[in-house]
Amino acid sequence: MSALNNPAHRPRLSLGPILYLWPREQVLDFYAELLETPVDVVYLGETICSKRRQLKPEDYWELAERVTAAGKQAVISTLALIESDGELKTLKRICADERFMIEAGDLAALDFLEGRPFVAGHSINLYNHRTLAFLAERGLKRWVMPVELGRATATELLQRRPEGVECELFAFGRLPLAYSARCFTAYNRGLGKDNCEFCCGDYPDGVLVTTQEGQEFLSLNGIQTQSAGTHNLLASLDEVRALGVDLLRISPQSRHTADVVRTFADCLTGDLDPAEGTARLRGWASSGLCDGYWTGESGYKVGMPTQGRLG
Repeated sequence: MSALNNPAHRPRLSLGPILYLWPREQVLDFYAELLETPVDVVYLGETICSKRRQLKPEDYWELAERVTAAGKQAVISTLALIESDGELKTLKRICADERFMIEAGDLAALDFLEGRPFVAGHSINLYNHRTLAFLAERGLKRWVMPVELGRATATELLQRRPEGVECELFAFGRLPLAYSARCFTAYNRGLGKDNCEFCCGDYPDGVLVTTQEGQEFLSLNGIQTQSAGTHNLLASLDEVRALGVDLLRISPQSRHTADVVRTFADCLTGDLDPAEGTARLRGWASSGLCDGYWTGESGYKVGMPTQGRLG
């Protein structure tokens, strides 16, 4: 029996934090819609730029209460790049609230968690089992594998992970590739970072960058550089289940996120074939799908999933 048809292991679905600058009402409407979907874990919080203040920590805590009331786990996500004393103070304040688990985007969060359970975000360079063990001693309960790693590394880490530590894979969305002190979106508009005029809000899914040959290459999202293509692991669902991955993360996009969640959920229950599901997802990815990092190809490519159970 293939892993996909074996109900003994079924990864849960998570909704990653919103990576873009959306108007406050759009954010609230987004979560109201997504709470009606079969997502199991919801990550909330600003992870890109501290200047984005449409929602404050109090707003995310209130949203987290709603998530919990809906029977889902709420996790508060933190900045991936800490650049100032003010951001460090905000991080300390967020970590001081013990009602919800914290996703650490930067290891600085560990200074304020004092051994409490936490999630290591994909922006933390967790590349080997020794780092897993080190962080597990300090409270790690789940890690989101860095997106540039693939199934070969996932296989090794899952075989050697500490007891009680969950693995989450970034399964759908534009890949978060890098962070910088410079705001590329502002630079693209001829603005400085300090007087950016919050221009990233004009691009609800980032600014596409093309090569001189016209190929869509990257997407700019403030200080974050993303892939142009949408990373998708639905076609590799069989091997992901065989590996024992615990959660699959769907990264929010401005349109069709609820449809994406339901498509993944239908494939996990066996009500939809992953090939048909992938065809649906292709229609909701403006720059096409990719999974090259997972399969060992160049990141922007679509590789071939391994069939059957991995040894």
